[in-house]
Amino acid sequence: MPTEDLLFSRRDIVRLSALLTASGALPFINARKARAQSPDEPVKVGYLPITDATPLLVAHGKGFFEAEGLKVEKPVLFRGWSQIVEAFLAGQVNVVHLLSPMTVWARYGSKTPAKVVAWNHTSGSGLTVANDINSVAELGGKTVAIPFWYSIHNVVLQKLFRENGLKPVTRVDAPAPNEVNLVIMAPPDMVPALAANQIAGYIVAEPFNAAAEVNQVGKVLRFTGDVWKDHACCLVFMQEQDLAERPEWSQKVVNAMVKAQLWTRENRAETASLLSSSDPQKYTPHSVEILSRVLAPQESDIAQYVASGAIRHPEWRDRRIDFQPYPFATYTEELVKLLKETLVEGDRAFLDALDPAFAASDLVDDSFVKKALAEVGGLPAFGLADSYTRSEVLEA
Repeated sequence: MPTEDLLFSRRDIVRLSALLTASGALPFINARKARAQSPDEPVKVGYLPITDATPLLVAHGKGFFEAEGLKVEKPVLFRGWSQIVEAFLAGQVNVVHLLSPMTVWARYGSKTPAKVVAWNHTSGSGLTVANDINSVAELGGKTVAIPFWYSIHNVVLQKLFRENGLKPVTRVDAPAPNEVNLVIMAPPDMVPALAANQIAGYIVAEPFNAAAEVNQVGKVLRFTGDVWKDHACCLVFMQEQDLAERPEWSQKVVNAMVKAQLWTRENRAETASLLSSSDPQKYTPHSVEILSRVLAPQESDIAQYVASGAIRHPEWRDRRIDFQPYPFATYTEELVKLLKETLVEGDRAFLDALDPAFAASDLVDDSFVKKALAEVGGLPAFGLADSYTRSEVLEA
C-alpha cells in the first residue's frame, strides 16, 4: 500500500509509464489471477485525494454501499497514479477512478482486462496562470505544468494551444515565442511553483486551481468544462472478471455510486465538509474553504469568471465540477480522436491503429449504469435529456 508522500512524483511517472505497457502490467495481472478471490469479496475503493474521487468517497461516507447490501472496506488513499494502477492490476483494490485517457492506455496499451462502467464526474479542472497573464497566447515562450501525459488536462490544453497558434514542446529550456514547454509536475507542487515563477501556469484537477486562488498566487484562465462542454475527466474502472462473474455485486456497486452522485448534487456544501481534512474520515488533506470553492461556488464567483473570460460560454451553465454517471459513446470517440493529435511521451504505438468507434463500444460497459439510472429516474434526475446519445461540443 502507498507510503510515498509525493503525489505524482517523478518516480511515479516513470513507474506508471511502464505499467501502461503490456510487459509492465503482465506480472501484476498474473498476480491477481493467482490470488484466491471470495465471491463475497468486499468493495475495495482506491482513490487519489482530489475532487475527482468524490462519488466513490461519498458512497462510502454516506453508507450507500452498505445500503445496497455490500460489504465495504474504508477507501484506500494512494499518493500517485502508478500506485493506484498497480494495486488495481494486482487485485488489492477492485473499484477505482482513473483519468479517462489513462483507461485507454490501460485497456489497449497494457491489455488490462477491465472496463469503464460509469463516469465519476464532469468538468472539475482548470488552467491556472500567473496573475499577469491574461490570454492563452501569452503562454508562448513559457513553461506550463500538466499532471500526466495521459490526462484530459493535456488533451484540452493542447486544443487551446492549437486554437491560439501555439506548439507544445517538451524538455526545452528556452521555448520559441510560438512554443510552450510542457512539464510533468505533482499537483501539490504546482501552486508553490507558480508562486515562485518557476512555471507560468498549470492545468489540473481541483482543488489545486482553487488553492491558487485562495492563496492569491494565480488565477483561473479557463475552465476545461468551458472548452469541452460537460466532458468527463475521471471514470469508474472495474475488472472484467467481477463484471462477468459477480454481476449482482457489480450492479450494486454502480447503484451506490449513482445514488452518491445524486446526493452530492443536492448536498454540495455538506460534500465539501465530508471530504475535508476536518472530517473524522479525513478522506483528503484539503480545507473546507478550498473544497467549497469547487463544489459549492457562489453566484458572485461565476459572474467574476464570466467577466474575466475564464467562462466564455455562460449559456452552457457548466458547474465547476458536476456529477452524472452515464458514459456517452460520442465522448469516448472524440477522446480517442483528440488523443491521436495530442503530444504525449511514452508508448503510443497502439493509438494509431485504434478505431474511435470500436473503443467506444469495447472500453465501456454501460449496462450496469443504465440499470442504476432506471432506478432513480433516468438521466432527467441529473438535469439531462432522456437520451443516451448526445453531440460533443468543443469551443476554445
